[in-house]
Amino acid sequence: MTASNTTIWLAILIGGVGTYAIRGSFIALYGRLELPAGVENALRFVPAAVLAALVVPELAQVDGTPVAQAGLPPREAVVELITGDRVLAGLLAAVAAYVTEDVLATIVVGMGALLALGAL
Repeated sequence: MTASNTTIWLAILIGGVGTYAIRGSFIALYGRLELPAGVENALRFVPAAVLAALVVPELAQVDGTPVAQAGLPPREAVVELITGDRVLAGLLAAVAAYVTEDVLATIVVGMGALLALGAL
C-alpha cells in the first residue's frame, strides 16, 4: 500500500508544525518560568550532550558498520577503532576545536584529516 502525494505532504506539514510548536513552547516558557539553579546548570550541558550523541556513533564504526554489529571480539574491535581514520580525524578535530574555539576551523581540520587519511 502506498500513500498519495497529498498524504505525504500533509504528514510532513503536520510534523513540521508539531516540531515548531514544541520548540517554540520551550523558548516562550523559558523566559516566563523561574527554574531552579540546578536545572539551569544542567541545561548548560545539553548542547555538548547532543553533539556527542551525534558524533560518537559516527566515530564508532568499522568499515561503515557500527562496531557493536561488526562481530569482532572486543580487543580486535578496539584495535580497529583506534587505528581507523574516523577516530584519528575526530581527535584532530577535537584538538582544533580546543585550540581555536572556531567551528569552521574544526570542520575544516576534521574533514581535511578524514579525506587525507582516506587517501593514504
